[in-house]
Amino acid sequence: MSNLKAIKRDSNSSGSINKLRQSGFIPAILYGGKDPNQKISIEKKIIRDIINSESFLSKVLELEIDGKKEKVLPREVAYHVVSEEPIHIDFMRIVAGKKVVIEVPVIFTNHPDSPGLKRGGVLNIVRRKIELKCPGDSIPNNITIDLTGTDIGTSLKISSVKLPENVAPTITDRDFVIATVAAPTVIKEPEKPAEETAEGAEGEAPTEGAEAADKKEGDPVKKDEKGKENAPGDKKTDDKKPAEKKPAEKK
Repeated sequence: MSNLKAIKRDSNSSGSINKLRQSGFIPAILYGGKDPNQKISIEKKIIRDIINSESFLSKVLELEIDGKKEKVLPREVAYHVVSEEPIHIDFMRIVAGKKVVIEVPVIFTNHPDSPGLKRGGVLNIVRRKIELKCPGDSIPNNITIDLTGTDIGTSLKISSVKLPENVAPTITDRDFVIATVAAPTVIKEPEKPAEETAEGAEGEAPTEGAEAADKKEGDPVKKDEKGKENAPGDKKTDDKKPAEKKPAEKK
């Protein structure tokens, strides 16, 4: 459990809060239980390491204010829109016996002992966090799933997870999937046909239009039956004229 020292703060004006941040502190508030809400501030450098961890919002901390220690739970962190630095933290007092709803991260162990992963399978994670309802003084740090013996096609559901006493998922109407061991997916590029490759090596074949144009330009001059040259498209002429009919003799 991490121990943090906090300082009481009285002023709530924007000027005093900005000055507090410039001096290396993060303004915060402590609420919950029978005690009234309390305005505090925490030095940024002592909380920087744990605030960036994935389990920060589900981690029980011990907060010390003026020599008095109490267990708290971080509930929300506000960040600056540009610098992404933390600018405010909400802490909730943990009351013994009172249950809280909280998201807990999932971790997977023994990857080398999974036959499915050894054969090239892929661990498909459906849920990286699970929402639990549990006593505030017994919140698990994480949910551990053992991959030993899992083969391709295995579905890891919430029913296969052993949860601590008095800890239960908030989803109770179904046995939801947390992860699966899926078959490997390999995408192969289509192979080029052999003919296409050969044409690419020798040069491109002439197009139909080009072939037709070449043929038209190189057409030989056609001759008619008597050897008279005629250009393509010209009408054939005949030297023989039809015999003229003589008028009938008068009797």
